[in-house]
Amino acid sequence: MATEKVFPMTKDGKEKLEKELEYLKSVRRKEVVERIKVARSFGDLSENSEYDSAKEEQAFVEGRITTLENMIRNAKIIEDDELNSDLVTLGKTVTFVELPDGDEETYTIVGSAEADPFEGKISNDSPIAKSLIGQKVDDEVTVQTPGGEMRVRIVSIK
Repeated sequence: MATEKVFPMTKDGKEKLEKELEYLKSVRRKEVVERIKVARSFGDLSENSEYDSAKEEQAFVEGRITTLENMIRNAKIIEDDELNSDLVTLGKTVTFVELPDGDEETYTIVGSAEADPFEGKISNDSPIAKSLIGQKVDDEVTVQTPGGEMRVRIVSIK
């Protein structure tokens, strides 16, 4: 049997996934079942777009529940005391500037399960994070991005 993927994440990230799972199981699942009941009452299921839509939503919700359960079951919590304070690692917040005279950017490197670029959380599997992990303050790093290479200098690690 194949080994299951481990999902590294922070404690907060795992709690967020657990809350989403609880919401899907206790609220969304019931809402979708109710939509299916209402759509069934419209009669002929072969041409009932409401029913088809509700069934598709049910499949999505059930799929997300399965995904979340797997992520939570295989979560590896990254503890603060495991983190070397001098190096960029999972769970650290990194500030860097693009060279030669670019803007300063700050990201927290998290596991793929809790990545959210709009909140400044990037996956450890992303090109930027892969280039930064293991580096120190003042290191200059070349990052391979879809738009080409980018040179950055690490300003701080928290």
